[in-house]
Amino acid sequence: MSDANPTPRITTLPSGLRVVSQSMPSVRTVAAGVWARAGSRDEQPGEHGLAHFLEHMAFKGTKQRNAQQIVEEMEAVGGDLNASTTVETTGYYVRLMGEDLPVALDIFADILTNSTFDDQELKREKAVVLQEIGACEDSPEDWLPDLFMEQAFPGQAIGRPILGTRQSVKSFDRSALQAYLDRRYRAPVLVVAAAGDVDHDQLVDQATKLFGGFSHAAPTVPQRADYAGGDVRKVRKLEQAHLMLGFSGFSYHDDEQYAAHAFAHALGGSMSSRLFQEVREKRGLAYAIDAQHWSYSDCGVFCISAGAGEEDAADLITVSLDEIARATRDLAQEELDRARAQMKVSLMSGFESPSRRVDQIAHQLFAYDRLMSSDE
Repeated sequence: MSDANPTPRITTLPSGLRVVSQSMPSVRTVAAGVWARAGSRDEQPGEHGLAHFLEHMAFKGTKQRNAQQIVEEMEAVGGDLNASTTVETTGYYVRLMGEDLPVALDIFADILTNSTFDDQELKREKAVVLQEIGACEDSPEDWLPDLFMEQAFPGQAIGRPILGTRQSVKSFDRSALQAYLDRRYRAPVLVVAAAGDVDHDQLVDQATKLFGGFSHAAPTVPQRADYAGGDVRKVRKLEQAHLMLGFSGFSYHDDEQYAAHAFAHALGGSMSSRLFQEVREKRGLAYAIDAQHWSYSDCGVFCISAGAGEEDAADLITVSLDEIARATRDLAQEELDRARAQMKVSLMSGFESPSRRVDQIAHQLFAYDRLMSSDE
């Protein structure tokens, strides 16, 4: 099998900022954005939640545009502006018609270099993020991974919830935002990426003009993760007991991560998987159960998650651990083949969607300093 689209192109500017594009001739739209290798684990003490809060505040006004003008200009050309923060990265992205890409790039450059962090906007957005924290705490499916990571990496930035705490969010001010932006958003860890209807040379020209103001110095490397593990329990008035069980995994630099991903899928990644069949279909202990492996730059975690009635929780844990142990001994070739087929479709579909493709190429540059072909 070969790539259906031309080979992606990468240009590194003198500042260290990288520009990458994937032309997709059959597509009229383009997915584009700016990604920074800066996430929640890059926060210093006292900055808990600041990476995510900066993502919110980037849309709240610049020296050239107020918050309403930012969204109106993007939506005037059909763009749907969005952003996301993870443990290790932050991305600002949009999808729109190819000929309107310069509009999006100008806005991205503006929000990342000219944001004013107005006091009134700060006050309003703090209230929004506090509501987001509340919504997360009201949803066990959202809150449980935070508890899991805090216990896996106690006392470390990588283990703290991305949203921060009510206390930390309330403490943020303009100077804190600007300090984090100046310290973490530097050219060597920035990627301007586009996939779809895009001309690479034009993209490079625009990026050179618009993103030349970032420091050329690389930021410091975050604290190395140290997996600890343990046990944490929270009593809540809910209909079910929501559980996560896990252990240390592999970083995305470790070749064993691929086996871990495949094992997780075979164990609990589909309706035919062992956990789904044993826990739900045969025993009725949970409505849904899944297994996942999460890889980071220097560590990873393997986990299973499920919800069960209080009277079934103990059996759910025992059965799940038994299935993990059994799968390490006798995983059949046909189970692995099914897992690989499903993973293959998921991976390849990313090459066919501009939005997923642009996210892939940005994160592959961060992880490996190169891009992977579909064959690889």
